[in-house]
Amino acid sequence: MSATSSQIPTILAVDDSAVMQGLVKQALSKEFRVLVTDNAVDALSTIYHEQVAVLLLDVSMPGIDGLELCRTVRSLPQFQNLPIVMLTGRDGAFDKVQGRLAGATEYLTKPFDADMLREVINKFINR
Repeated sequence: MSATSSQIPTILAVDDSAVMQGLVKQALSKEFRVLVTDNAVDALSTIYHEQVAVLLLDVSMPGIDGLELCRTVRSLPQFQNLPIVMLTGRDGAFDKVQGRLAGATEYLTKPFDADMLREVINKFINR
């Protein structure tokens, strides 16, 4: 791995929608290395093998949903401080509470504002 790629923070976006994956990449790829996966199993594999700075999770996914994945990641000691941003179409108060209970650091709703997403991610990276 070259020195430059290790200095660029890696963002992992987990979303079963290719359109959303594209929008996230478009919004973030100028500042960050953006990896995408469409399921929880690949997401877990990725966070084990890559130095992920922030995890973006969609709640509604087939199989293991974003809330379950969030809880799983939080149960692993080495990822307890990993910033997890729920990026989802569910915007009810109950959904946000569920996201927080699952361990989400931040909760953003779709359609997301690209500037807002970058701002939230930078807040976690520039600590």
